[in-house]
Amino acid sequence: MASSSNPSKRIDRFFLISVSILTLFGFVIFLSASLGLLAQTGANFGTVAMKQAISLVIGIVFFFIFSRLNYSWLRKGALFIFVGALLVNALLFIPSLALHYNGATRWIGLGFFTFQPSELLKIAFIIYIAAWAHFAKDKIQSMKFGLMPYIIILAVLSLLLLAQRDTDTLVIIAGTGLIMLVVAGVPFKHISIAICAMAVIVGGVVFFRPYALQRVQTFMNRGSDTQGAGYQINQSLIAIGSGQITGRGFGQSIQKFGYLPQPTDDSIFAVAAEEFGFIGSVVLLILYLLLAASIFRIGNKAHDTFGGLVVMGIAVLIITESFLNMATMLGLVPLSGLPLLFVSHGGTALIITLMAMGVVANVSKYSRLA
Repeated sequence: MASSSNPSKRIDRFFLISVSILTLFGFVIFLSASLGLLAQTGANFGTVAMKQAISLVIGIVFFFIFSRLNYSWLRKGALFIFVGALLVNALLFIPSLALHYNGATRWIGLGFFTFQPSELLKIAFIIYIAAWAHFAKDKIQSMKFGLMPYIIILAVLSLLLLAQRDTDTLVIIAGTGLIMLVVAGVPFKHISIAICAMAVIVGGVVFFRPYALQRVQTFMNRGSDTQGAGYQINQSLIAIGSGQITGRGFGQSIQKFGYLPQPTDDSIFAVAAEEFGFIGSVVLLILYLLLAASIFRIGNKAHDTFGGLVVMGIAVLIITESFLNMATMLGLVPLSGLPLLFVSHGGTALIITLMAMGVVANVSKYSRLA
């Protein structure tokens, strides 16, 4: 077994290649999609590209910093990290700082840049759950040390995120936490209770929040309002269908020019599918699967419970969030505001994601990989 004080000093090569290719491919897709945004808003291409490039550079810097820091400090400071993330999210309730967009309040405006606190909260939650499982050890199989802490945390997060109309983040966090608890050894009968509790929360949101109910209704019958609630999904399907097998070619998407809403954000997969076709879409899907496989491999060979759960939680978060984005654009699930990680516009998501990759890289140094 590898010693925590004597790492191999080498990042897993399979993981490093996977994350590098996906990051590069994602930036290329973004540059093409951003042309459509410029046609709709008249923004300067250089400004948009530079902002994303700066976020990419900052993310790479964070990757190398966290790849060199011994991940054990995250376990020791897990509670402070999680409480800090909650407090940062609470800043959204300060009117002078909060930014409103499409009826949601999810961004903090700091003058020269904006920050989305929920991205930090996702990683902080994973770190805290992993630290708790490491602390509880075999006692996590009991209700007191396994399910109950999760339910309490989920209740707090529900109050915070639902007040921001951020149901998507709540579902992602809850699902990621459940899978981590399964890996940690929580009995399935306890997991089933948590699933039922989450179903009640989501059902309540759909029933009492008109915007959520509209999403479900549009999903059930997307042809009922093609110029209103169903506009985005219908334009997305047109874009994806237009790509056919090999795509129109890089930069040649038509739907991004005034048809697809948010071509660099929620709808960016549709742009990629139109330009690179079915083959390109499958390649992108495989890149995510390869990255996830490399992270799961590291988690399975991690030096300790905390390291293993952290990287597995990160893998679940990335694969779930990215696949849900693709699924929404394909009409397989109701529309959401989840980004396509490594690809969508958004400096916060890109920086935090690359920072999380740095944590995975550091865990790989202490793992028992051959």
